[in-house]
Amino acid sequence: MSETTQQPPYASTNPATGEVVARFDLATDAAVDAALAAAAAGFETWRATTIEERAAVATKVGALFAERADELARIATEEMGKPLGEAVEEVEFCQAIFEYYGQHGPELAADQPITAVSGDRAVVQKRPIGVLLGVMPWNFPYYQVARFVAPNLVLGNTMLLKHAESVPRCAEAVQRLLDDAGAPSGVFQNVFASFAQVERIIADPRVQGVSLTGSERAGRAVAELAGRHLKKCVLELGGSDPYVVLDSDDVEQAATQAWSTRIYNTGQVCNANKRIIVSDDLYEPFVAKLVDLARAMRPGDPAGLEDGGYAPMSSQAAVDRLRDVVDDAVAQGAQLHAGEAGSSVGAYYPPAVLTGVTPDMRAYREELFGPVAVVYRVGSDDEALRLANDTPYGLGGAVFSTDPERAARVASQLDVGMANVNTPAGEGAEVPFGGVKRSGFGRELGPLGMDEFVNKRLFYVKAGAEPEGARCSPAAPHWWSAPAAASAGRSSRGSSGRAPRSTPRTCRPRPAATTPGSCRWTSRRSRRSRPPSTPSASGPVRCTSSSTRPASRSRRPSRRPPWRTGSARSR
Repeated sequence: MSETTQQPPYASTNPATGEVVARFDLATDAAVDAALAAAAAGFETWRATTIEERAAVATKVGALFAERADELARIATEEMGKPLGEAVEEVEFCQAIFEYYGQHGPELAADQPITAVSGDRAVVQKRPIGVLLGVMPWNFPYYQVARFVAPNLVLGNTMLLKHAESVPRCAEAVQRLLDDAGAPSGVFQNVFASFAQVERIIADPRVQGVSLTGSERAGRAVAELAGRHLKKCVLELGGSDPYVVLDSDDVEQAATQAWSTRIYNTGQVCNANKRIIVSDDLYEPFVAKLVDLARAMRPGDPAGLEDGGYAPMSSQAAVDRLRDVVDDAVAQGAQLHAGEAGSSVGAYYPPAVLTGVTPDMRAYREELFGPVAVVYRVGSDDEALRLANDTPYGLGGAVFSTDPERAARVASQLDVGMANVNTPAGEGAEVPFGGVKRSGFGRELGPLGMDEFVNKRLFYVKAGAEPEGARCSPAAPHWWSAPAAASAGRSSRGSSGRAPRSTPRTCRPRPAATTPGSCRWTSRRSRRSRPPSTPSASGPVRCTSSSTRPASRSRRPSRRPPWRTGSARSR
């Protein structure tokens, strides 16, 4: 990690009061070494466990999230200020994520047959790659971890968690969930690591990948380390999502929805609507409604937030960062609406609306991570699209119109990883999440969440080389070694794409040579060009020694690609 970034302590601080509830020591180097050794040893055991057994553990984790929802929600509220009701929703989402991968993980990780290989058999297998490191943020202290852990738990990888320093009790609560669900030793371990130890973990040869959700600065540091050590990484970074309102038959309702979206989690959401782009004919009443909603809000206790109340931000440092960007915009001519009702105690920032932002201001390019809505006026769909795409980020975006085709036409041109029509965001355990540009790369959740930290291994078996009794259909798991009887009743197509036979086909073993030193030589290419007097393609061509082949074959030039003709050193 960056040498210029000061290591904060692991401490549970209530942002509503400033009270430090608990402190935690940094892990020792010996503890980190022990965690790495346990993860590596655990991988050898976990990968050998059937995927159905691994999926059952994931399902149990989901059940424990539901069982402990109130307890987990209270911890998140105390550590990062999330309104209690929203914290419960987060825990329920985690339950859905683990249950999704518990139910669908084995199917999503199934072997994928390659049907275009004539005569031979091939599949792409999804195999675990080993130990992974997850570097997770504080704004959704359970959900972000669930996105990383659930698919990899089912795949058979083992994981180390380096959580945000401000949510150590949430990190410990997740550890208890995995332990109590029956995850074996070494499969999941929370480590209160320092920045230097994170660098050492990424560099360790036993670690095969790292997933980070966090700031652009943190993502840049982790990506540099991962690249230096040739490790796969997934980055989910910042966002400045456009929220385009082209027209509406109820402006007040449209503004209310935009405000509730912006204020969720006190505005601390990666894919929140940080740039609200409104058509000229709606702009004045739309902004007026936003301002009324902002001015009506009052600071409250996140553990019992009433209607019209707002919670603290995660920390005083987060408040200070947001204030710096807003103050820069106001100093250069932007107008700040509302923002009057603050609090002298706790990390509260008064919700506000910012208009008149220009490209010269930091607020135009930087992410405003807090309860401030920036609103822009546009005169056409094309202008709205240009403004929406004029950002270094590319996480998500949404377009609204009473004409769904019009909204879809604009949304389809957004330079983002997640484009939405007439909804703030598509959500669900089955819906992939991720962005482009400086919002990072890689995807989490849904089917794509199973595709990141895997060895997509090609398994190729030459026709006639299958073990005796092997199944010929690659559609079934382990088709190269399971008994033929096990394939009875399957209706999948074989690798040739032809419809299967009505009864299971048993692959014939490769015939043995009849004389010492003899060989069996066949070539699909030579069979096609072989004159009629040569043996048919259904039978092997045999030769009396390993160096003897038909003369016509020996005179042909080698067809091996140039990169296969040299030694390993020359390649």
